[in-house]
Amino acid sequence: MHADDALYGIRHFSPDECWEAFRGAEIGRLGVIIDGHPEIFPVNYAVNRGTIVFRTAEGTKLDGAAPGSPVAFEVDGFDPETNYAWSAAIKGTAERAESIEEILETVSLPIFPWQAGDKSRYVTIVPTETTGRRFRIQASARRRPSISEATRPE
Repeated sequence: MHADDALYGIRHFSPDECWEAFRGAEIGRLGVIIDGHPEIFPVNYAVNRGTIVFRTAEGTKLDGAAPGSPVAFEVDGFDPETNYAWSAAIKGTAERAESIEEILETVSLPIFPWQAGDKSRYVTIVPTETTGRRFRIQASARRRPSISEATRPE
C-alpha cells in the first residue's frame, strides 16, 4: 500500500476479493518468459481449488508455462455505472496434473477454447502471490475518446 492510495481512491483487494475477480472474468492474460523475454497471451480459464487452469496446444505458450516455470496471470475490468476499474493478478508457478485423479478433475473443468485446434494440454497456475485493487477512473479520462473512437489522420 502506498501513501497516496487514499488520495487517488485506490482500494487494495483481500485475497478473497481477488479470487472473486478471477471467478467473475472470462478472459485473463498469461505472462511467461520465452528465451529471456516476457510474452503475454490471452487465455480463457477456470478457477479450481485456489488455482487457475487453462487449456492450450503445443507451442510457445505451453513452452513458457513448463512445469515449475514462473508465470503471471491477470484479469481486469471496468464498471461504467460506478466508474470504477479493477485488476487482480497472480504470480506463481506453472504445473501439470500428474495423478489420474488430478487429470480427471482437470479435464472435467468447463474450459472451452475460442480458437479451433487441439487444445488438449492443461496448465495449472499455482499462486505464490495474489494481489488486486479497485480505483475510480478520473472524470477527464472518461470524456476523451478512446483510441478506437478517435479520428485517425489519413
